[in-house]
Amino acid sequence: MPSFIAEHPMLCALALIFIDIAVWRLISADLANWKLAARLVIFAVFSAVLFNDGMNPMQLAPYADNTALHLAATALQIGWWLFAARTLTVLLGTLMMQRVGHTGRLLQDLMGAVIFLIAIIAAMAYVLDLPVKGVLATSGAVAIIVGLALQSTLSDVFSGIVLNTTKPYQLDDWISIDGTEGRVTDIDWRATRLQTSQGSMAVIPNSLAAKAKIINFSRPADMFGLAVSLQVSPHARPQTVIEALERAMQGCRPLLSKPAPSVAFKTSASGGVEYEISGFVPAMTLKREVRNQLYDLAFRHLQAAGVSLLSAVESSTPAATSRARALLDNSTIFSTLRQEEKDTFSQNMTLHTYRTGEMILPAGEVSDHLFIIESGVVSVMLTKAGHKFEAGRMGPGEVIGEAGILTDQAALADFSAKTFCTLYRIEKEYLTPCLDARHDISDAMKSLLDFRLHAAQALTQETPVVPVKKGFLQWLRTRGF
Repeated sequence: MPSFIAEHPMLCALALIFIDIAVWRLISADLANWKLAARLVIFAVFSAVLFNDGMNPMQLAPYADNTALHLAATALQIGWWLFAARTLTVLLGTLMMQRVGHTGRLLQDLMGAVIFLIAIIAAMAYVLDLPVKGVLATSGAVAIIVGLALQSTLSDVFSGIVLNTTKPYQLDDWISIDGTEGRVTDIDWRATRLQTSQGSMAVIPNSLAAKAKIINFSRPADMFGLAVSLQVSPHARPQTVIEALERAMQGCRPLLSKPAPSVAFKTSASGGVEYEISGFVPAMTLKREVRNQLYDLAFRHLQAAGVSLLSAVESSTPAATSRARALLDNSTIFSTLRQEEKDTFSQNMTLHTYRTGEMILPAGEVSDHLFIIESGVVSVMLTKAGHKFEAGRMGPGEVIGEAGILTDQAALADFSAKTFCTLYRIEKEYLTPCLDARHDISDAMKSLLDFRLHAAQALTQETPVVPVKKGFLQWLRTRGF
């Protein structure tokens, strides 16, 4: 093989170029280090072949007496400069990707352009022996003309460099640029692309982004703020409203405990008083769902506290109904009862109170009564692999103990008071005839029980352990190689 290379150096050099192109395309992008190693090896062999045959890229091409060979040698020497520029660009790009990730792509492209420009000028000076000063002067004049014609585009390019250097946002960050909110999907030479919450694509020129007000919702990481504003009657006592909204916050599990959510008074007018609940969630995709849940919880807890959200027309006389009767009206299970049935039913409901942390219904106990939460937050604890965890939180209007009423089954979870709670209790002896007579109520309660049983089973089911594959590479990693 060495003798063949010595006899046909140009053919071998050309073959190496094609081999490099083929290897670069065949090796998967996941094996970037192997691709880089292959390119370095091929470039080293290519350089050795050229220098060994006297085709030094720093000098004029040999074979001056043979036009064909001289042109071929000149092309290979120019190819060496371009090959060197490409190899150096890939090497620097790999090192930059390891340090700054995809956000450094724009700077990598700029460095690549500069390296190729230097390589072309060097090839013109060393291989073609052209007057570089005259070429640079001509290219400078052309650059001025092109620069004046592409002012806005160049402004976007240099603004993109500034954005990639200062890094006010990165790929996959949720940001707002001058009121346009979305997730960053790409930052290229000209623009930043955002995917909005409506699924559309917003393209913002880098020059505009560099001058605009930027809000990055992804920093600090895994913490996204939200706020819900509510207006209540000016006659409602502020402390009552704030305590009800605080219970609503505690009933919303997706809200982060640190930083703690808060309730704040905002404005007051003759028409009403505005309060705001603010907190944080761990993912941007949860904001809409949690806002809806928080508003529903606030409505229920305010209603349990005797405070209604402000409407266009408020009744001047309060409704002459008890809280027990109002619970039946708003209950998804008992709302189908006739008015006289609700009146009789409410008279057989007894009020019970529980302090924070007090057990309402322990797991394993068969309940002989049904609870309807009047106010407060109830924590639901399940057990998995011998450890208890909070599976959910319940609020006003929800029921506890339906398993014992319907099937004499023991409760699967511990139900305890997370805040001070008031619950209405209905005895099984009174409830059973009602369920036998009203199949719609019985069916609604059975559907609720089935839903809770399936949810508890899904949450407590053991996750199968995936066996870890052990091989030679894994053995090397465990030993720090």
